[in-house]
Amino acid sequence: MLRTITVGSSVSIQGTFVEALPGGRISVRVGDAVYSGVPITAKRS
Repeated sequence: MLRTITVGSSVSIQGTFVEALPGGRISVRVGDAVYSGVPITAKRS
């Protein structure tokens, strides 16, 4: 499943979900690299 995370204040990364981490963070894989950050959630009106 593709997920998007933010790393820092302005960098967004989209990749394949790897795992949920403590504190509400998740890890995603892009190629051989794994990144961790805060997931972006869809805003519902």
